[in-house]
Amino acid sequence: MELSEFVDRLDAELRIDDYAELDASANGLQVGPDDGTVDHVAVAVDGVEATFERAIDADADVLVTHHGISWGGFDRVTGRTYDRLEPLVANDLALYVSHLPLDGHQELGNAAGVADVLGLEDRSPFGELGPEYIGQRGTAADAYSIDDLRERLQTALETGGQPVQTLAFGPDEIEEIAIVTGSGTDWLDEAVDAGADALITGEGKQKAYHEAREAGVHVVLAGHYATETFGVRALQGLVEEWGLETTYLEEPTGL
Repeated sequence: MELSEFVDRLDAELRIDDYAELDASANGLQVGPDDGTVDHVAVAVDGVEATFERAIDADADVLVTHHGISWGGFDRVTGRTYDRLEPLVANDLALYVSHLPLDGHQELGNAAGVADVLGLEDRSPFGELGPEYIGQRGTAADAYSIDDLRERLQTALETGGQPVQTLAFGPDEIEEIAIVTGSGTDWLDEAVDAGADALITGEGKQKAYHEAREAGVHVVLAGHYATETFGVRALQGLVEEWGLETTYLEEPTGL
């Protein structure tokens, strides 16, 4: 497949342009030639030296990640920026990135993947960001206790051996669940307004403790990395349907 066609397909599926004014990440093709072909695609959560080297070792043509290397552009390509770019350019490895578009995709996205794990029904977009959404909410088929919810996530997610943390201030029976992966406690008020019993996200902020306690809602902190593996794995399945070879690169941070 031509690289340009590969990029166009992903751009369209993920609605990259709709998030252009909302996201600090330069979504889409961040590093790559104007032409080229793609036979082998590697996917990973983070675009960093470790995943670049592993993608090169796997002889991939393009690496698709959730977190890229351009957050508002570069002033200079020196130091750490040069060290990250150099193996990509030297080995003709293209880098494609989808940050918020992959969080918000209601079928392939990170929040959708967490909702799948929990078996949520009656799903709808959640986590407003301008005119778009970066999460999902739904109803548990059978109510969870906070311990059952934590155990389910602990078992299913790639937490790097770290425990799933809970701010257990909500009801005994958890039915309505809101999800914003990564760093999502800023959407706690929206979760409360939506009638959620629990907000699931990756990492927390200090203020979330008292906000959750005062609102009487659970907050589950399942790990930034751990909650954001689902999107790239879903993209892996998508590009396999296009007839391309794929490799998943797991580099858990435990954070």
